[in-house]
Amino acid sequence: MSNHYYTENPDTAHDFEQWSFELRGKKFHFVTDSGVFSRDTVDYGSRVLIDAFEWAELPEGSLLDVGCGYGPVGLALAYASQRPVEMIDINQRAVDLAKGNAQRNGIEQVDIHQSNIYAQLNQPAYAAILSNPPIRAGKEVVHEILTGAFPLLKVGGTLTIVIQKKQGAPSAQKKMQETFGNAEIIKKDKGYYIIQSVKEAAL
Repeated sequence: MSNHYYTENPDTAHDFEQWSFELRGKKFHFVTDSGVFSRDTVDYGSRVLIDAFEWAELPEGSLLDVGCGYGPVGLALAYASQRPVEMIDINQRAVDLAKGNAQRNGIEQVDIHQSNIYAQLNQPAYAAILSNPPIRAGKEVVHEILTGAFPLLKVGGTLTIVIQKKQGAPSAQKKMQETFGNAEIIKKDKGYYIIQSVKEAAL
């Protein structure tokens, strides 16, 4: 367990890598390490999520990136949307990398810290929550991300996730439909589904 990307403090030996990747029209420079998800490049699911996400119709307020890893989703959307983004991950090594990558790329409107799903948050409500959920952590964890998002969203806010069809997209869509009363597949790309729910009314 100690070497999974969803471990709180991975104990694998450090093995830093440095590379660049263009997201939303900006060339980002990333440093990654062993013990984090997709260390060699921005994974395809995150790329599809970043490209599919729109913020023009959202209420005012911050975005929340759940399971931010070393930062590609949250940093790209902070740059593109010019909204503040809170970025959380259970993996302290990933959090430290994301902080360094924010500084490296001049992204200032981010609040990056460790949290086990929604245990430690710094805002009472969000305009949108995004996640490339940790599938290998199990369905229970993924569904906790989905159901726990509802009370944290402003009315009109969205939950947007990326998940492969073969890794549980139909199950995730069903859970989002049960929680929000709606769950739309807004994009499909090479087996990756972008599923979005809108919070249409307060609790």
